[in-house]
Amino acid sequence: MTPVSTHEVGDAEGNLVYRRITLRLIPFIFICYLFNYLDRVNVGFAKLQMLDALNFSETVYGLGAGIFFIGYVLCGLPSNLALNRFGPRRWIGLMMITWGIFSTCLLFVTTPVEFYVLRFLTGMAEAGFFPGIVLYLSRWYPNQRRGRIMALFMSAIPVSGLLGGPFSGWILNHFAGGQGGMAGWQWMFLIQGVPTVALGVLAFVLLCDKVEDARWLTSEQRQRVKTDITNDELSRPVHGKSSVASVLSMPFIWILGFIYFCIQSGVYAINFWLPSIIKNLGFSDALVIGWISAVPYLMAGVFMLLVGRSADLRNERRWHLVVPMLMGATG
Repeated sequence: MTPVSTHEVGDAEGNLVYRRITLRLIPFIFICYLFNYLDRVNVGFAKLQMLDALNFSETVYGLGAGIFFIGYVLCGLPSNLALNRFGPRRWIGLMMITWGIFSTCLLFVTTPVEFYVLRFLTGMAEAGFFPGIVLYLSRWYPNQRRGRIMALFMSAIPVSGLLGGPFSGWILNHFAGGQGGMAGWQWMFLIQGVPTVALGVLAFVLLCDKVEDARWLTSEQRQRVKTDITNDELSRPVHGKSSVASVLSMPFIWILGFIYFCIQSGVYAINFWLPSIIKNLGFSDALVIGWISAVPYLMAGVFMLLVGRSADLRNERRWHLVVPMLMGATG
């Protein structure tokens, strides 16, 4: 029998360790991000009933949908500084409880100003979640394992659309009779907002701030992860210390920011108006609109996982970003 090499044993041991971490962290983080995205874009389905009920114009809706990102941009950096200050477990849990409350409170909206304020506050509360989770995962996975993990985490976006569309449509239909003195769109904000608050409470229990706190790993496994992360950091080019001002003075930061802006402009145009577009095509039933809206998210989820796997196998990132962007631009 051929002896097993030390390298192969090391890989097998590493795979076991990171599989355990993935099974512990990713399902919960996935569900959290699913509700993060759902609470952000569910106004697209609420719009089907809310505009007529509150006599809001398309302009009011568009401003309310978009003002979310003003709060998001303003609080992104401070929120991540707070995450480092207070620890991921506390800050992620607090963020989820806060934006869950703001999102739920949208059911009480009666005026455009109330709509704007709550959307702005929801954006502020959500701002640090995605970058905070990216930073959090970088403390658990070395670079060569991170692509697939990020694909698993970010697949919550298409799954949110895949499940959230039909679910939102069902809520709008089921509660259209005004049960409990509330309209269908109000029930939707309540039913989709309260679980986020509960998940925020669970984050205090289920998440660990750092590898050293993970008692569900053995001491050898914790040391293996710490060594991998340390080696990963040592392998990066050293550029000296950086301040916020020096980072913002780097041209490529602004270039990447512009690229991301272009991507998200297209993504959220679809998210916020897809239900209305489908309705204008002649589909009036909210549940049917929900099922049709799920189709693009299904395809996005499959493609996202395939690209993440390919990026890890080839240890390449640039073309795995460029090709999907070109596909989106031509589509």
